[in-house]
Amino acid sequence: MRKKKEKDYELEQDLFAISKANRRVMIAFLIIMLVLWCVPIYSLLKDSLKVHGIENYWYVLTNEVNGVPFYQYFVNSIINAVFASALLVLICSFSGFAFSKIEFAGRKVIYNLVLMCLAISGPILIIPFFYIYKTAHLYNTHLAIILSECLITIPFGVLMMKNFFDGLPTELMESANVDGASIQRCFFSIYLPLAKPAIINLAVLQIMWSFQDFLFPLMFLTKDKAYTTTVAVNAFKGAYGMTPQNLGRYNAALVLISIPSILIFTFAQKFIVNGITSGAVKE
Repeated sequence: MRKKKEKDYELEQDLFAISKANRRVMIAFLIIMLVLWCVPIYSLLKDSLKVHGIENYWYVLTNEVNGVPFYQYFVNSIINAVFASALLVLICSFSGFAFSKIEFAGRKVIYNLVLMCLAISGPILIIPFFYIYKTAHLYNTHLAIILSECLITIPFGVLMMKNFFDGLPTELMESANVDGASIQRCFFSIYLPLAKPAIINLAVLQIMWSFQDFLFPLMFLTKDKAYTTTVAVNAFKGAYGMTPQNLGRYNAALVLISIPSILIFTFAQKFIVNGITSGAVKE
C-alpha cells in the first residue's frame, strides 16, 4: 500500500514538474509575445505626441467633435455597458438556476436550444434587429444597443451560470424545502449569494465586451450624440483629418478611448479568474 502511494506521488510529480530548460523556453516565449504586443502600443503612444506633444490630449478633452463633447462618448458607453450587464445577469441567473435545480417539462430541450444559439453570430441578427427596432421606435436609442448586446450574450451567460449552479449541492434546497422555504426563497436566500463569484465574472465580462462592441452601435446609431467610444473613432477621423497637425490628436483620442477597457480588465482581473475557477471542482 505504501509503495503504491509513493508510485502515485511520483506520477503526480512527473505530470506537473517542469524542467529548467522548458521553463526557460516558456519565459523566452512569453517575453517575445510581450514585446510583440508592446510594439503597436508604443507606436500609438509615440504618434499621439506628434507636433504638439501632451497638448494633443488636452485638445481632445476640451474640444467638441461634431458638436459633441468628448466625455459624452464615454457616458454613452458606460450607460450601455452597465444596463446591458445588469439585464444579462438578471436573465442568466434566473435561467441558470432553473435549468440546474428545477425539474420541468422540456427542460433539456429548451436548454439545448439555448446552447444552439451560441452558433449564431452577431451579423446574422442585424437585419431582424433593425426591423424590430424600427417597428418599436427604438432605433437610435440606448435601449437598442443594450438589448442587442444582452441578447447576443445570453446563451453564453446561461451556460456559465448553469454550470456554476450545477456545482452547488442540491441538498441545500432540499433542506430548505423541508423547513418550508419556497423555490424563490431558496434562490434569493441561498443560491444567489453563493453565486456571487460567477455573477461578478459575468457582469465584468459583459461590461468589457460592451465597451469593445463596434458592430451594434454602428448599425443602430446614426446620431452623433448617441455614439459610443468605438463608433466615435470614425467621427474623430472625419473631424481631425489626416494632416500632420491633427494626426497626433487623432491618435491621442484613440489612446483615451482604450483607457476604460484597460482599467476595467486591470481591476476586475481577480474577479474574472475567481469566477472561472469557482464551481469548476465539485466537492
